Amino acid sequence: MDPETGPPGRASAASRAVRSGSVDCRADDAVEQLAQALQADGLALVVLFLSPGTDVSRLIGEAQRRFAPAQVVGCTTAGEISAAGYVEGEIVAVGFARSHFQTRTTLIDDLGSFNPHEVIERMIRNRSHMAQEAAKWTSEFTFLLVDGLSTKEDALTSQLAVGLGPVAFFGGSAGDGTDFGKTYVLHGGRAHSNAAILIQVRSRCPIKVFKTDHLIPSQKRMVVTGADPARRVVHEINAEPAAREYARVLGKDPEQLTAFTFAAHPVAVQFGDQHHVRAIQRVADNDELVFFSAIDEGVVLTLAEPEDMVVHLNREMAALSAERRPEIILACDCILRRLEAQQKQVSQEISCILRDNRVVGFSTYGEQINSMHVNQTLTGVAIYPPDEG
Repeated sequence: MDPETGPPGRASAASRAVRSGSVDCRADDAVEQLAQALQADGLALVVLFLSPGTDVSRLIGEAQRRFAPAQVVGCTTAGEISAAGYVEGEIVAVGFARSHFQTRTTLIDDLGSFNPHEVIERMIRNRSHMAQEAAKWTSEFTFLLVDGLSTKEDALTSQLAVGLGPVAFFGGSAGDGTDFGKTYVLHGGRAHSNAAILIQVRSRCPIKVFKTDHLIPSQKRMVVTGADPARRVVHEINAEPAAREYARVLGKDPEQLTAFTFAAHPVAVQFGDQHHVRAIQRVADNDELVFFSAIDEGVVLTLAEPEDMVVHLNREMAALSAERRPEIILACDCILRRLEAQQKQVSQEISCILRDNRVVGFSTYGEQINSMHVNQTLTGVAIYPPDEG
């Protein structure tokens, strides 16, 4: 068991607004260890981030029973972020106390056929009910967990944005390590694929939803000249086989393209005055490139160059703590950021920054922010101690 401890004199887990803990995913008593770490009484919501090595169906059923009446939601990961930083093979749990949070969750159980108008109406009703029940609490955010292999994140995020109003929105796509085989989201004591969980939160704690990446667009550009948008597959770039042309622009051997290459040399598309990464997942047959997010013919891809990850993350975390230190930061961190850190041998430094800034969460197959599905990005919410009185 790895409950968040913090410095001497810090409040006990039972008195904190947000509590976290982690445990080996293979432990027979994993749920009980997490219940002890979270001091389970008085929780409104428990969010679980499960290593793909977890017996997912068994654990979510047991967790829902143990943490009731709190709602239990979560997803499988491409790596976990615990109080120790980057970890693997663990279950990370985050508990939100009823004394500080109102929460509502919505299962979207079939991303191919759901009715967005019904979901949006429910979002609006949920927000209205929480405002009535906690009228003096003014902080709000919405958190999305979605099947990372559904290929539906782009459409889902843009559809849900209609119902958000002024509420800040972020999320992450469930993972399966680096296997890309099967991902799950968790709700109602069951594991679901091709599904999403929408989590609406109202709190007396100040919050800040954020997005950051360490990538700087270069002058190198490519045009997608052949694609299958439904499958997120690019056949041709600059009228050449996609993987070979991407490798040529990089000055790389096309036979040596790996996940580490894609992490170190991402491409981005421009929306207005901002660039958003469209990360490459893998090379498929016939030199095709499979992407993590929406892609289409005619899109101009800009090669992005990374800033120093350690310097960048230190700066971004310092900004979140500029006025006061968060009690916790709940984060969705792209798997490609973790792979890049491994390749550049800075994983330990990144872990230390995450640990020192009380970041917990998971590595994703994609991230969401407001109306956008993005890649190679860190999104999340910083939750601050409530004002006294």
